[in-house]
Amino acid sequence: MTDLRYQKLAKLLVNYSTQIKKGDHVLLDMIDVPDEFSIELMRAVRAAGGTPLVEVHHTRISREMVRETNEKHAALLRDIELFRMKKVQAYIAIRGSLNASENADVPSERMSLYSRITRPVLDYRVNRTRWCVLRWPTPSMAQAAGMSTETFENLYFDVCTMNYAKMARAMIPLERRMKRADHVQLKSPGTDLTFSIKGIGAKMCKGDRNIPDGEVFSCPVKNSVNGVIQFNTPTLYAGTKFENVRLEFKDGKVIGATANNTKRLNEILDTDAGARYVGEFSLGFNPYILNPMCDILFDEKIAGSLHFTPGQAYEECDNGNRSAVHWDMVLIQRPDWGGGEVWFDGELIRKNGLFVPKDLKPLNPANLK
Repeated sequence: MTDLRYQKLAKLLVNYSTQIKKGDHVLLDMIDVPDEFSIELMRAVRAAGGTPLVEVHHTRISREMVRETNEKHAALLRDIELFRMKKVQAYIAIRGSLNASENADVPSERMSLYSRITRPVLDYRVNRTRWCVLRWPTPSMAQAAGMSTETFENLYFDVCTMNYAKMARAMIPLERRMKRADHVQLKSPGTDLTFSIKGIGAKMCKGDRNIPDGEVFSCPVKNSVNGVIQFNTPTLYAGTKFENVRLEFKDGKVIGATANNTKRLNEILDTDAGARYVGEFSLGFNPYILNPMCDILFDEKIAGSLHFTPGQAYEECDNGNRSAVHWDMVLIQRPDWGGGEVWFDGELIRKNGLFVPKDLKPLNPANLK
């Protein structure tokens, strides 16, 4: 029996998120996803006039590939994947995982080598295709969220099929403000950080790149970041869970980094020269996502949150920083998480997770649901 939620999500991804049209070649990258949903997605692509190209991955197999990788192997994979990516106009990735820590024991140097050598595939996909990436709900995700499997699945489909067109309209004033802003200050317990976003630009994320969605991002001028930021949500990177991450910046560079696993944190930040500089600053406001679940595609959209990202900058809002790393770290500023403020050029933009200026109030949770 067909799950109507599968059909609804597949049609959203094809018709809204990637806007598949007649003649498009579409790469469907399916990682630990039920066959039934892969089939619905293929059917939706064909109904829109596109041609689906399907790749099925399993995380345990992927772990073994990276665990024993080397430069020759990674370069071969890069060349094959890049050739295929250049043959498609759109890319949809559904990423499930039965174990979110599957890569926890993969040596850091192997992960870094693999990420660095295969980076051109990711860059081409991000900058040259219409793409959308989302997770698939699993018991592992439900456990990380502290929820039952059924309750989490219901939340997942509510979040992923919400009215993104309505959210997109409410984002426009924030995007305008971020495009013209210069000086930004972030204040929270343990956080006092300043930087400039002058001339960098801003980009709305309205369900056409990630699902779930709900953020507007920019990027600090590379050498402008000064101060300290204390993140209050756990973060998962390369299979390792980090908590209480604290970063100290001077002239754009991370000069001090601590966490529950300070050694591994600094190993990742030492991947290359760009990993200690910042490639993104973003404000999140999805009304259905309130608490972290150690899944960045959800956590970076938490209502009343921001994320600050060591590593690679996006071409849409580019400060010139290049790195194999792009690590979104999340700070929630709602009162139940300690509160906080965001200031643009001396104007209070958001306080305790709620937007203050009249033109931004439609982005507050009560107005988006």
